[in-house]
Amino acid sequence: MACESVTPARGPVFAMMEEMLQAIGFDVHRFTRGEGPEGSDEEAVENLFAIRRAPADSKHFAFAGHLDVVPPGEGWSSDAFEPEIRGELLHGRGAVDMKGAIACMVSAAAEVPQDAGTISFIITGDEEGPALHGTRALIDYMREAGQTPDLILVGEPTSVNRLGDMMKIGRRGSVNIWIEVDGTQGHVAYPHLADNPLPKLVAILAELDALVLDEGTDWFQPSNLEITEINVPNKAHNVIPGKASARISIRFNDQHTGASLSEKVTAIAEKHGGTARPIISGEPFLTPPGEFSDMIAKAVVAETGVDPERSTTGGTSDARFLKDIAPVIEFGLVNATMHKTDEAVAIADLHALSRIYTTIACEALKAS
Repeated sequence: MACESVTPARGPVFAMMEEMLQAIGFDVHRFTRGEGPEGSDEEAVENLFAIRRAPADSKHFAFAGHLDVVPPGEGWSSDAFEPEIRGELLHGRGAVDMKGAIACMVSAAAEVPQDAGTISFIITGDEEGPALHGTRALIDYMREAGQTPDLILVGEPTSVNRLGDMMKIGRRGSVNIWIEVDGTQGHVAYPHLADNPLPKLVAILAELDALVLDEGTDWFQPSNLEITEINVPNKAHNVIPGKASARISIRFNDQHTGASLSEKVTAIAEKHGGTARPIISGEPFLTPPGEFSDMIAKAVVAETGVDPERSTTGGTSDARFLKDIAPVIEFGLVNATMHKTDEAVAIADLHALSRIYTTIACEALKAS
């Protein structure tokens, strides 16, 4: 946590991770992707894949997560990058999201006998950023190296009120769509000489806002469309603007794809004289409840006495990429202070989570 690693993370924080993993028998490969200028989506991102191999016919279980953190912001009671124990809490940026969980993963891996099976770490420095050169690049690397795991556990902070009360067995998809309507600028007193784009944009947004995408499923809440921005570059009260734009965000369940929703929105925009430009951040996925989720639940109950809810709520994570190579579930610390000022984790929760991760890894390597 003392390694300042605001997204995209590089350098010292990865060097420390490499040192810790090598000390417990892991082969570590670090590499960088992205070549753009600082602050751009193409800025260089560091990634790490580490593996401790067992006999060739053994199971392969992977821990996954990210070392990058969001900027600390103002108003901290102490330096965000000087971890401080106050009472029963450890304060610092990344305590919850998610350096605390990664430390628990390393501690857990150290307790798993090497002959129990193959364990790997899939660690990126770009989860909190554009996520273009992080886990996607790691997946490419693993495929090329022939090192894809059988099961993956992501250490995102999924617990809500107390450690162990929720795991994520899936996530909704996400698509953001920029809508533009062109018109002809003119004087408000001569509307016949202009073409006001605003009524067209209003019609588009009204139709989109009235959409009922679905009623939800057994494991997903209803898909949701939100209007997140309206922009009219018009600084004069007596001018009909020449352009208007808006942005919408859709979080959607597995009854849709990013492409199908993009097509629906585009058709509505074009019907009223506009255009749409979608960017799909991720598709929905579900790891159906079964052996893997039961294994996690059993480990959590044994440690905490709490049976975790199987949930698909919340935002996106790198699990949206990892689901393409293996079944993936997320489980981690209490998320109440993630991204907040004075982010903190209960020290007792760190010890408990480490023991839970050890149990999960051991059971996963024995699973059929």
